[in-house]
Amino acid sequence: MLNNIGLPGLLLIAVVVLVLFGRGKISSLMGEVGKGITAFKKGVKDGTEEIEQADTGDDAKDVTPGTDTAADTESHKDKV
Repeated sequence: MLNNIGLPGLLLIAVVVLVLFGRGKISSLMGEVGKGITAFKKGVKDGTEEIEQADTGDDAKDVTPGTDTAADTESHKDKV
């Protein structure tokens, strides 16, 4: 259905929308769309930074019980 819309069809739709809503309403609507896109990008960026911080934080704090370090293993061998 939408495959047959060409340049003249798009121009006709744009003119009808402009007549119905007016220039001021359309510009304010596009401003809101721009703010929404900016907020979305900021949210995605903050989310990826939070995930990266969580990943680096897990590597730095490995406090799993029962894990021996190389020094602990060597000292244990000396005692045996």
